[in-house]
Amino acid sequence: MLDILYQDDALIAVNKPANLAVHRSKMVGNAEAFLIDLLREQLGDSMYLAHRLDRATSGVLLAARSKEVAAALGEQFMARAVHKQYLVVVRGWPEPAEGTIDYPLPGSRETGPRHEARTCYRRLATVEVPIALGRYPQQRYALLLAEPETGRFRQIRKHLAHLHHPVIGDCQHGRGDHNRLYKQHFGCHRMLLHAWRLRFAHPVTAAAMEIEAPLDAAFAELLEHFGWSTALPNP
Repeated sequence: MLDILYQDDALIAVNKPANLAVHRSKMVGNAEAFLIDLLREQLGDSMYLAHRLDRATSGVLLAARSKEVAAALGEQFMARAVHKQYLVVVRGWPEPAEGTIDYPLPGSRETGPRHEARTCYRRLATVEVPIALGRYPQQRYALLLAEPETGRFRQIRKHLAHLHHPVIGDCQHGRGDHNRLYKQHFGCHRMLLHAWRLRFAHPVTAAAMEIEAPLDAAFAELLEHFGWSTALPNP
């Protein structure tokens, strides 16, 4: 069963699990299950996606009960009227501790034209673990709050890799040696990127909405292990 965070006659917010494809596409390869199909089966109704999340990313995903509501929500995303907050664990300690990554990105085709892309980030907590890797006897990691102002394909992942602070568990843009370290020493087999909060206007009533998706067990246990559980900011 999918975790329904909010629902009414117009829209549904679901806490998307990591490693579940949202819908059929060439990008998801041999996926056997799709969130939109599972949601339709669970609620017994037609559903229309309002936006997307990468297969490996977890967190808040909005769907609508009609094409009209999906289009209205989509317009808010296109107009950058939706405030998005992600929790992400990266290699290293980004400096400065707070900043904006302004680096144009291509679409899903890497050889295509680049477009404006901006991501604000804030370092919430850091840790240094006594595990040797390569030429370093200890490894540094950080918990970030990422707030993308634009919505380019894999934007947060690509922007943090551009800073040389890749997302842990990212197989496409990350570091395989650090991904293996997390599997071996922390039992973590997912990408540590979570769509934590969405703020937007209800597409029918115009009421201010804020939806928060709790972390899954793997992500939450890692925060507890590193002593980061109290580092999460209040709304």
